[in-house]
Amino acid sequence: MQFTTRGRLMATCLTIALGATTLAACGSGDGDDAEAGSDGPVSLTYWAWAPGMDKVADIWNTTEGKKTGVTVTVKKQASGDDLVTKIITAAKAKKAPDLVQAEYQALPTLVSNDVLADISSEVGDAKGEFAPGVWQQTTLGTDAVYAVPQDSGPMMFYYREDLFKEYGLTVPTTWDEFADAARALKRKDPSKALTTFSSNDAGLFAGLAQQAGARWWTTQGETWKVGIADAATAKVADFWGGLVGEGAIDNQPMYTPSWNKALNTGKQLAWVSAVWAPGTLTTAAPDTKGKWAMAPLPQWDAGEHRTGSWGGSSTGVTNDSGHKKAAARFAAWLNTDSRALAALVKEGGIYPAATAAQTSGALSAAPGFFPNQPDFYARAAEIAKTAAPSAWGPNVNVAYTAFRDSFASAAKNKSDFGAALGVMQRDTVTDLKKQGFEVTG
Repeated sequence: MQFTTRGRLMATCLTIALGATTLAACGSGDGDDAEAGSDGPVSLTYWAWAPGMDKVADIWNTTEGKKTGVTVTVKKQASGDDLVTKIITAAKAKKAPDLVQAEYQALPTLVSNDVLADISSEVGDAKGEFAPGVWQQTTLGTDAVYAVPQDSGPMMFYYREDLFKEYGLTVPTTWDEFADAARALKRKDPSKALTTFSSNDAGLFAGLAQQAGARWWTTQGETWKVGIADAATAKVADFWGGLVGEGAIDNQPMYTPSWNKALNTGKQLAWVSAVWAPGTLTTAAPDTKGKWAMAPLPQWDAGEHRTGSWGGSSTGVTNDSGHKKAAARFAAWLNTDSRALAALVKEGGIYPAATAAQTSGALSAAPGFFPNQPDFYARAAEIAKTAAPSAWGPNVNVAYTAFRDSFASAAKNKSDFGAALGVMQRDTVTDLKKQGFEVTG
């Protein structure tokens, strides 16, 4: 049963259950919609952080907006937890915008706080435009639809093609082969490392756990179940903890000057990342242009084809909007129209969630940093189709903070990753109970 931090939210307001049951938010009726044309023009406000979103909205305003009388104004916001806190605060004061850009992992928090409307009747037909694992993130496994997917972050394996050849390494197709390659490299040159385990971005670990089959938050009836320390995640933690413990890979965090230097000089030969990695490599390792290649993520069992997701966001319509149908129409257009998608790629630098846009327009050619792999986006699109479903809960921020704290210590000291995972599980359960949720796990 859902509660707020101040006390109980009425049971009739939100009934949560994933899989066999339903998740229905209160206050999400469409007693809208003085649509444009009946009570005059409609003006919508969209809170977003992606660069250039105002330019994309301008395309709507000068085309569809002129036809429908619906105009959209973008108000730039901070991303991450800052936006989640701000939008919940605004919703409590009944002053939320019509639309909001929301990361997938934030959706359960926003739904449980009655921020987002169910727009399934307006955008349900868009389901076929997206990979099943991506669409599922906006439905929370129910018949409702709380947002339209905007961008996605399918995970991949990046490696220095030249150095793999120099050291006689084979691109791993399984995690066992990955571990063997890490050890073989260390034997040949102890100064090198295949990659690093980083504790400063929980999204990477979450994506790896998804690939292994983890479902960190699920529900049973009216009770949340936390499975962060489940068998699938424990397998991932033990695998990476073992490699760190034996010194087969590095243990320094990502995004630091030291990490940048390791990538740029070839001290680190590979990086488990996502489709957006070329942009990071461009600035972190500028001297290595044309030396990297991308391959599917290694698999736990040979012959499987599954990847995790690291990053991505969606466009939701708020319950405060007085024009939900118009807002939902814009959200669908923004993330499925070919003109809008081309502009999102050009202006915002995103990897669109819509499958048709992943190999067309601006993505028909390889990233500039990968001139040696002309089929980059064609391969990426195939990998994106294999994204495993996720299972987010209402306190992802707490779990991620616990990961950064407990795994930072474990990585630095080369101690038990299983114990760190236990801390992550415990802190997440404790926080849910503190908020008033009924919890097992």
